[in-house]
Amino acid sequence: MTAAARPRALDAVREDIAAARRSDPAARSDLEVALVYSGLHAVWLHRLSHRLWTASVVLRPAARALSQFGRFLTGIEIHPGATIGPRLFIDHGMGVVIGETAEVGADVMLYHGVTLGGRTSSHGKRHPTLGDRVVVGAGAKVLGPVTIGEDARIGANAVVVHDVPAGAVAVGVPATVRQVTRTTEEVDASLYLDPAIYI
Repeated sequence: MTAAARPRALDAVREDIAAARRSDPAARSDLEVALVYSGLHAVWLHRLSHRLWTASVVLRPAARALSQFGRFLTGIEIHPGATIGPRLFIDHGMGVVIGETAEVGADVMLYHGVTLGGRTSSHGKRHPTLGDRVVVGAGAKVLGPVTIGEDARIGANAVVVHDVPAGAVAVGVPATVRQVTRTTEEVDASLYLDPAIYI
C-alpha cells in the first residue's frame, strides 16, 4: 500500500465506524464497533479482495480465497467482484450474500439474511444495483439485474424481482411498491427503523 493510499484507507475505516454508530443505537463505542461488528469486518475484507480481483486476473483465485475466508469468519459472503460504495453497514450480518455483479451505493444498510442474488447462470450483469441510502430488511431477496432507486426501503422477507423507484417502500412476495413519494423528513426519520414496520 502506498503512503498516499494509507490515509484514504484509514479515512474509510473511520467513516465505516461512524456509519455503524449512526445506524445502530446499540453501538456504544468506536472500539466496540471496530472489534466485534462482523458486518464491518466483512466489508473491510471485501475491500482487500476486491482490490486483488480488479488488479489482475492472476490474483483472482487469491481474491476468492480471501472472500471465502471472510465468509468463514463473519457468516457474510461478498463476491470480490461486487462493487461496494462507502459506508455500507451490515447489521448483524449472518447469512448476507452479495453476488459478483452487484453494485451497492453509498450509505446503504442491509439487515441479516439479505441476498443480492441472480436469477440466471448467464454471464454479464445478473445481480442488483442499489442506489444510495437504500435499506434492505432482514431476510429480503433482491434478485436479478434490477435497480433499487435512492432512498428506497425493502421490507423484511420481501422478494424483489422488478425495479423499485427512488424513495419507494416495497414489501411482499413478490414485492410490490406500497409508497412512492417520501419527503426528506420521512426518509431521515426512517433511517433507524427496520423496514419490516411497513408490512
